[in-house]
Amino acid sequence: MAVSVKLVKSLIGRKPNQIKTAHALGLHRVNQIVVKELNDSVQGQIDTIKHLVTVSELKGE
Repeated sequence: MAVSVKLVKSLIGRKPNQIKTAHALGLHRVNQIVVKELNDSVQGQIDTIKHLVTVSELKGE
C-alpha cells in the first residue's frame, strides 16, 4: 500500500532527529509531497514526525 506524505509544518527549530527523519523521507520544504510504499520502517519515520506531516492513503493498484 502506498501513502502520500505532506510536510505541513516547518522544520525550523525542530529537534535534529526530526529534521533528519523528514529529510530521509525526502521532505525538505513545506507543502512538499512524497509517495512512499508503507512498510515498518516508513511507518516508524512517519510516527516520529507525525505532528509535522499529514498522511493519506493512495487508492489504486
